[in-house]
Amino acid sequence: MSILLKNTSYLDIRNEKIIENVDIYIENNLIKKIGTDLSFSNCEIINCENKLAVPAYTNSHSHLGMSMLRNYGDDLDLNTWLTKKIWPVEDKMTPDDIYWSSMLSIVENIKSGVSTVCDMYYSLDRVSEGIIDSGIRGVLTRGLMDITGGGDSRLEELKELYSNYNNAGNGRVKILPGPHAIYTCSKEYLKKILKLTQKFDGVLNIHLSETEKEVRDCLNIHGTTPAKYLESIGFFDVKVIAAHCTHLSYDEIEMISKYAVYPIYNPSSNLKLASGFAPIQKMIDNNLIVGIGTDGSSSNNNQDIIEEMHLASLVNKAVNRDAVSVKAIDVIKMATINGAQIMGYNGGLIDEGYLADITLFNLESLGFTPKNNLISALCYSANSHYVSDLIVDGKIIMQDRNILTIDEEKIKYMVSKLAEKLFKR
Repeated sequence: MSILLKNTSYLDIRNEKIIENVDIYIENNLIKKIGTDLSFSNCEIINCENKLAVPAYTNSHSHLGMSMLRNYGDDLDLNTWLTKKIWPVEDKMTPDDIYWSSMLSIVENIKSGVSTVCDMYYSLDRVSEGIIDSGIRGVLTRGLMDITGGGDSRLEELKELYSNYNNAGNGRVKILPGPHAIYTCSKEYLKKILKLTQKFDGVLNIHLSETEKEVRDCLNIHGTTPAKYLESIGFFDVKVIAAHCTHLSYDEIEMISKYAVYPIYNPSSNLKLASGFAPIQKMIDNNLIVGIGTDGSSSNNNQDIIEEMHLASLVNKAVNRDAVSVKAIDVIKMATINGAQIMGYNGGLIDEGYLADITLFNLESLGFTPKNNLISALCYSANSHYVSDLIVDGKIIMQDRNILTIDEEKIKYMVSKLAEKLFKR
């Protein structure tokens, strides 16, 4: 399939500027040519005269299967929320519940311009099929823990998932280990996961230093902080996608900058659960590659990455009392070039030879009027309703806000129907 985007403006993220009135030619799944007055035969032409092309966004931390728990168990701290609300109802969820719940989350991600999502959950065989059908990319990490038993069986399930689905869907699906956290995994179990990661692709996903309680408990049990504890057992010998990192100290930030550790910022979830404020500017100053995520819909309570970017570009200015802290371009990089690098895809840029993952915004939207500074607009005044089209892997996934690959109305119906049954069990 080939596509020609005519007369578009696009975000050159590498040079931090908007390029106007160009054509972008897509062949198969790559951006093949960027120029003016391009003409090719046998391709679909999209008039982009009033569009802004942006590298499609990466949602670097989510729990796709939790959208069925949206607006359930709110106004609670993380520990109470997990132990009293979330974990008890999760025990009752079926593979069908998780599949349809994940599909609802995928719809939300598509509608906010996301091409790639990093998920930590279970029933990932079904979720993999959903990712393949939807046309987006999924870095799917099987949630792992052993404090309640069953740790080894989860590892066996992960091995089977990796064998059956890693690199499925033209490489759009990746399967990784996802140890939940240091407080749900024993040291011995973490070491088992580390060995398995080294046999796989050398990448894992974990929640790290999300709350003050996690840090206090780690100090009491292990005599050190979570990041230093993981370093002491060799956990940073592999690439680590580290969700939250809300309570990393400055010396921990300097320490992890020596490793392939990638903090994922989740401002909505951290605010809603009163987990704290991640020291994002300090991470940027130490040249850490930071991604951004929504977390699950039960702690956000949505999958709107553009809303997340808006918050990220504002909250640090107030916390740091510095109006230039975490600038709009910093946040856009988290969602584009950084996210793609963290997830291991040749994307996050609109440039020749890169994956054709492109989000189109409608420049006639209110938040883009007037067009004073489109980079600022992407963070400070845009919302997900301004996303008109999404191209992933060289294929049109959404056109004029209509998703072409999966049935949005059926998904909403199934989630509502199954949610009623879930909460009656």
